[in-house]
Amino acid sequence: MSTAPIPVHPAFHRGELLAQQRAGMQEKMATVGPRVIRDFMPDQHREFFEQLPFMVVGSTDAEGRPWASVISGAPGFVRSPDERTLQVRGPHIAQGDPLRDNLRAGAKLGLLGIEPHTRRRNRANGVVRALSEAGLEIAIEQSFGNCPKYIQARRPELLDADATPASSITDAAALTPEMAGMINRADTFFIATALASDDEEAQGGSHRHGTDVSHRGGKPGFVRIDGDSVLTVPDFIGNSFFNTIGNLLVQPRAGLLFADFDNGALLYLAMRGGVIWEGPEVEAFAGAQRLLRFSVESARLVRHALPLRWEQPELSPFLAATGAWN
Repeated sequence: MSTAPIPVHPAFHRGELLAQQRAGMQEKMATVGPRVIRDFMPDQHREFFEQLPFMVVGSTDAEGRPWASVISGAPGFVRSPDERTLQVRGPHIAQGDPLRDNLRAGAKLGLLGIEPHTRRRNRANGVVRALSEAGLEIAIEQSFGNCPKYIQARRPELLDADATPASSITDAAALTPEMAGMINRADTFFIATALASDDEEAQGGSHRHGTDVSHRGGKPGFVRIDGDSVLTVPDFIGNSFFNTIGNLLVQPRAGLLFADFDNGALLYLAMRGGVIWEGPEVEAFAGAQRLLRFSVESARLVRHALPLRWEQPELSPFLAATGAWN
């Protein structure tokens, strides 16, 4: 591994740069980063967010723990009046979702717009500029696209939130059998990570480094459960930004979100995480570049949380080259 100093770079913070160096991608990303990570939303991205019935949001709570959430509404509930603003009007946020407490003026949010049936996704990071009973306004600080790899093609249907069954919530310090079953069946999850609020790179200069939220996909069962509190996940080749891993190297906390696409249940996990860069476990999983390992700090299952249902998925063709846990 190179021992060259990690340079300062406006598109990436020190954790992302360290991960890029560790993976041998630092030189390439020094050229790519400034070209694809913008401080505004191109028109294509603005129009994309406006057509979606849901958006994934990463936030942090008062203790600095990241959480991933899904908000939903009729297409058009997210609007972009200009290239540096997103407005969210009347979003449905599940009962028990940590985002309800985490939304406040000045809060840093990670945003993921994803359209599974077309395998399109675009990312943005921003700060809550205004908050009211009607919704919120987000000042965009970073905007960039993501490749379609590992997205399972499933078309969503938005239901009447008032007509769905009432939610019920289970909190636990470790995974219950119901939670473990949901993870074992999963082919998708979302992950939020963040720099600490008092981190110099989160507070200084451009203020562009804060909370991120990202998508992870694999064959059903690609998340391995050890006992009732440890998850291991393969990390496949991607865009080499290393937003998630870079955050974990600096602040090893994460929020994982699993969705049951048949019944709208959501599983929120507060985790401690780290990276396994090499070794027999990595080599044993076909297609894995490295592994992510997480320990559960707390778990919350919200049944009937999301007024969305999806068609049966078509797995990503990129998964053909990946393996499974034995």
